[in-house]
Amino acid sequence: MCFNILAQQHQYPCAKTKTYGKIPLMEKSEKYLKILSSQYKTERAIITELVNTQAILNLPKGTEHFLTDIHGEYEQFNHVLKNGSGSIWQKIDEVFGLSESEETKKELATLIYYPAERLELKKSNMKSTDYSAGKLNDWYAVTLHRLVLMLRRVSSKYTRSYVRKKIPQEFAYIIEELITEKEEISDKKAYYSSIIQTIIRIGAADEFIITFCNLIQELVIYHLHIIGDIFDRGPYPHLIIEKLMAYHSVDIQWGNHDIVWMGAAAGSWACIATVLRLCTKYKNLEVLEEGYGINLTPFVTFAYKTYKNSGENNLLNAAAMLQYKLEGQMILAHPEFNMNYRLFLDTINTKKGEVTIDGLTYKLNCMDFPTLDIENPYKLTDEEEEIMNRLCSSFRHCERLQKHVRFLYEKGNIYKIYNGNLLYHGCVPLTEDGNFAQMNVYGKTLSGKALYDELEIWARKGFLAKPNSAEKQKGCDILWYLWTGSISPMFGKDRMTTFERMYLDDSSDPDAVEKAKIEHKNPYYAFLENPAIIKKIFDEFGIDWNSGHIINGHVPQKVKKGETPIKCGGKLLIIDGGFSAAYHKATGIAGYTLVSNSKGIRLVVHKKFENALSAIMNETDIISDTITVETFAKRKYISDTEPGKQLKEHVADLEALLEAYRNGSIIPESDSLYK
Repeated sequence: MCFNILAQQHQYPCAKTKTYGKIPLMEKSEKYLKILSSQYKTERAIITELVNTQAILNLPKGTEHFLTDIHGEYEQFNHVLKNGSGSIWQKIDEVFGLSESEETKKELATLIYYPAERLELKKSNMKSTDYSAGKLNDWYAVTLHRLVLMLRRVSSKYTRSYVRKKIPQEFAYIIEELITEKEEISDKKAYYSSIIQTIIRIGAADEFIITFCNLIQELVIYHLHIIGDIFDRGPYPHLIIEKLMAYHSVDIQWGNHDIVWMGAAAGSWACIATVLRLCTKYKNLEVLEEGYGINLTPFVTFAYKTYKNSGENNLLNAAAMLQYKLEGQMILAHPEFNMNYRLFLDTINTKKGEVTIDGLTYKLNCMDFPTLDIENPYKLTDEEEEIMNRLCSSFRHCERLQKHVRFLYEKGNIYKIYNGNLLYHGCVPLTEDGNFAQMNVYGKTLSGKALYDELEIWARKGFLAKPNSAEKQKGCDILWYLWTGSISPMFGKDRMTTFERMYLDDSSDPDAVEKAKIEHKNPYYAFLENPAIIKKIFDEFGIDWNSGHIINGHVPQKVKKGETPIKCGGKLLIIDGGFSAAYHKATGIAGYTLVSNSKGIRLVVHKKFENALSAIMNETDIISDTITVETFAKRKYISDTEPGKQLKEHVADLEALLEAYRNGSIIPESDSLYK
């Protein structure tokens, strides 16, 4: 049985410890052992499973891939997954070294990334030049042979059983024969060659090449971590979610841009209005209309009619006013959120064209607020109310969006501890003196890990609780708070100055306006190089200081200004390098990927990716540099991982059952091994 399946089994409470020979055993209750005996009915079955599991524990740890802040950039994200952040090229170099030219290796890499497209292009080019069936067949033979060698290399750290389960069932026997046979042994040369030649002769070469390439892509990365912010800015977050849903092994730590979409799907009006404004701002309304089939006609009609004096900003102003009104309602309803400083619609002076924020008065650059009632500034007009009702219905009943958000809940968390590393998107909120910041969550004053855990409970209730229940409403309100609140671990700033950036006129006092636009980061970011504070976070979450790391997203690292993602001597890694095109100018790069394998951890620095078409047509790859973060003193094996811990428990369970069979306390259903 393969280790990823075994790792999910038999997580039962144990009683007191004793030993069997030299191996420590966990003495199980007789009831539990009898349940286990229904699966392993004989000593032979237990022994087979024990030998297999123990062998699995000594395989090298699988490669983990960490990505963050993808922000809808599907093409670059898809390519990074396909090339394993350079892992596939690295494997090609290991397998072929100097025996093949750089041109040949580049051609092979592009084929592995985009097999169907490259096959079509290859055959098209042959037909337009000196095409012959013989030449194509020769190319097929060489290519299949190279792909077999590649598949052998990338599958070498897995069990046969694990690899077999990844192979399409109809090809399982043939592919397993090819990747396990050693063709250099003379007795097997003809056999091995015959398999490949038969594949070509019967016209199945294309299908096998595509299957090989997809397997290589899948096996080169064992597990994928997405550390937040799939949504907003870029145009294709829905395609990214679809890709992740089909990915073989993935977990997600929610980012603030994910959580606001989750809140919108749950029916939070404040979150829906925020999503609408963000899509309008980044000119991505197609994500809503075409990606998710949200009917925007009532909103667009309303904006063009009501905000006609706003010109090209009519949609943005209409969406923004909906957001500010609904946020104001949320703040007034929840004084425990401590966000009254974001109530400023009631301070707008339409006659003077001014607004007061934090006690200071500023000139406005826009006075088109046709739905603002100065006497009741946070109340929606009847028409706005109708628009929000329709939008809410569209978000709640969009099958694709609901499916995507349910996937985020199934695979996601606010934070995750995996293989001794702590993963989260934003920050652990701290005070100025380095203590954990406290928040009142519906009567509970919490901080640190306890705050994370409580916020996640309510975030789940916002989507999963009974419709129209008080719990669901409170959960939806927490989803909104997680998007923008000052103690939100996903946001990590004191305020979101959207209004200031949109509406303050800097012509009279640019310095004052610039100060008003500043979003101050949580003190957490001032302590990134402070070992005492970072160790306090390690201790709070139960992370081993000697071997663990914090892996963090959210804040783009401005490499061109000398910023580095490697903090506190490598104990903390902020791996947001600006996947989104909107950040490329500020960061000077186009994103990071963190790769952790059995030998160490490396940071991959990506340059701007042209597009998939160029990669297919011109064999261009994303240009990346690699920084070694850590080389492990001792190679890591499955036994050192989270699945390994569960497998060790499984071994202890099996040995307890074996002892019970042998001492007669449980009678196996079949004869014993020695009868």
